Amino acid sequence: MKYNPIDSALFVKNRKNFKAQMKPKSIAIFNSNDIYPISADSTMPFEQHRDIFYLSGVDQEESVLMLFPDCPNEDLREVLFVRETNAHIAVWEGEKLTKEAATKTSGIQTVFWLQDLEKTLFEMSTYADTFYINTNEHYRASVETETREDRFTKWLLAKYPAHSVAKSNPILQDLRAVKDPIELALMQHACNITEKGFRRILNFVKPGVWEYEIEAELLHEFVRNRSKGFAYTPIIASGNNANVLHYVENNQQCKNGDLILFDIAAEYANYKSDLSRTIPVSGKFSKRQKEVYNAVNSVKNEATKLLVPGTIWKDYHVEVGKIMTSELLKLGLLDKADVQNEDPKWPAYKRYFMHGTSHHIGLDTHDYGLLHKPMTANMVFTVEPGIYIPEEGFGIRLEDDVVVQKQGEPFNLMQNIPIEADEIEDLMNS
Repeated sequence: MKYNPIDSALFVKNRKNFKAQMKPKSIAIFNSNDIYPISADSTMPFEQHRDIFYLSGVDQEESVLMLFPDCPNEDLREVLFVRETNAHIAVWEGEKLTKEAATKTSGIQTVFWLQDLEKTLFEMSTYADTFYINTNEHYRASVETETREDRFTKWLLAKYPAHSVAKSNPILQDLRAVKDPIELALMQHACNITEKGFRRILNFVKPGVWEYEIEAELLHEFVRNRSKGFAYTPIIASGNNANVLHYVENNQQCKNGDLILFDIAAEYANYKSDLSRTIPVSGKFSKRQKEVYNAVNSVKNEATKLLVPGTIWKDYHVEVGKIMTSELLKLGLLDKADVQNEDPKWPAYKRYFMHGTSHHIGLDTHDYGLLHKPMTANMVFTVEPGIYIPEEGFGIRLEDDVVVQKQGEPFNLMQNIPIEADEIEDLMNS
């Protein structure tokens, strides 16, 4: 891995918190992701399943974690299975976790090779009544591919039909939504890498540059700072491309007078950052562009103040809609009649700001978190309002990542990344 080792105390604590919510005499099982094929012998880069990483820190394929806090055999209360390594694998694929390294990474004392899984599980199952299976119940999930976790669950339920079944996901949704200080430090590091990339492109962008050239500059800066690269598919949208919310082609030339909307960020140690900024290709906003830019920034600042303990995500978005409506009226994009006659299910402001303002962020860009539950301290949210005006040929989105505090306004993990219009212009022309 490119990232520095993570203190195993994080994973020890995460497992302790998870086990505290398990039913008596139950086993929870978590699998690594597959390495997904492309064609022939080509594969996609491996990405670890975030749940097993959260609970163990293990970041390689063909690993399985089992938690059984009530097991009469104390050695089997936490068991980690990893792929057996050998000299051949070391030559052809590189270093894999030894049992000793797996213990150091995870804090788990009992580590077996993967081939011992079935016989070990059989012994554990004789003491257990319930299996916790790990299904994907994220509100944005839409998965057609059968995962390694899915295949294992099918096998498990067929092999042990007399056991009861419970779900891990509701527990993880609660736990992963609230970040440990170690996690916050990793997310801050990801944001700091993102800052380096953004500052680099402020000195690089000029009329005639291509969107993909900017993408290359960002990737260079991210990787040289120990990131795997982009936290998600980057959006580098010049001119009217910014009005396509998920524009990812990044293949157009940036023209004088246009704006470029960036939705780009680095990951670090599997933790994500999520940044949006909008800059002028020429290094200077027009009067109208700056007017809209400052309106978006104002909405972002006011929305951020609402992210406090006790806030409900749905209610928060209603309030942000009111703030945005006020700004759109000032900009002349809406008039009073638009607001008075609006459909409550699709308010007038949605014509120019059609997406949500905030989502959880952490190990996933759209991270775990139960949206019907009140916000609490150490949850991390994006704040990303935008105004999109196809008829004027530009769109503006601004986004920071913030940590909910016990009292007062959130802490902005991106407070050092330039955002004020005047500062952007000064840096681009320095």
